[in-house]
Amino acid sequence: MLKGKVAIVTGSTSGIGLGIARVLAGQGADIVLNGFGDADEIEALRSDLERAHGVRAVYDGADMSKGDAVRGLVAATVEKLGRIDILVNNAGIQFTAPVEEFSAAKWDAILAINLSAAFHGIAASVPPMKKQGWGRIINIASAHGLVGSVHKAAYVAAKHGLVGLIKVVGLETAGSGITANAVCPGWVLTPLVEKQIADIAARKKISRRDATMELLGEKQPSQAFVTPEQLGGTVAFLCSPAADQITGTAIAVDGAWTAQ
Repeated sequence: MLKGKVAIVTGSTSGIGLGIARVLAGQGADIVLNGFGDADEIEALRSDLERAHGVRAVYDGADMSKGDAVRGLVAATVEKLGRIDILVNNAGIQFTAPVEEFSAAKWDAILAINLSAAFHGIAASVPPMKKQGWGRIINIASAHGLVGSVHKAAYVAAKHGLVGLIKVVGLETAGSGITANAVCPGWVLTPLVEKQIADIAARKKISRRDATMELLGEKQPSQAFVTPEQLGGTVAFLCSPAADQITGTAIAVDGAWTAQ
């Protein structure tokens, strides 16, 4: 379905981003991986995508906390691969604390990577997408882009910002062949969430399984994690002709979290 298309997926050397990259590669898209990690492991991921799916895959280590680097990532993609068709803004970090104790440096870092990076990537991608008359912009937001939680001031603010940004971009690109949407996952079993489970287990002196069920039970009525592959499938759907008129909206993939 996506043969001949080029997709940038930020934060794609692990977790949700890697799951999305694999699904898009499986649909025939050439992939630009981005993120931190061991160089040999990243090269193994890159070469595996090419071998398994017969696509081009490149790695760009652009620092998502720096706007010029984000814009440079888009420019380098167009230069190396000839075009940019799909931009998936997935990179993100987390920190939790009560608002009165929240570090200003952590606030700035989370807003830079979780929100401003998406703005810079979109601003750089829209012109070439308009020129070719087709593009898909997808922000990986969160259930926290639709509702709040305690101790997550910066994360919730950034994720709400990603949803608001997509509404504006959807309006500004309507009718151009470009669509812009946000995907809002609930709990996904990523390294970040595994650490939260471990913290709950240690703090409450309970088993990992009990900590897992406590985490899910508090928010996610389905009592099951969303998988990176499911999110990849949602992104792939948004890149399909069936989604040509889905734009400027947020799609919750959260086991009924935000239905409450």
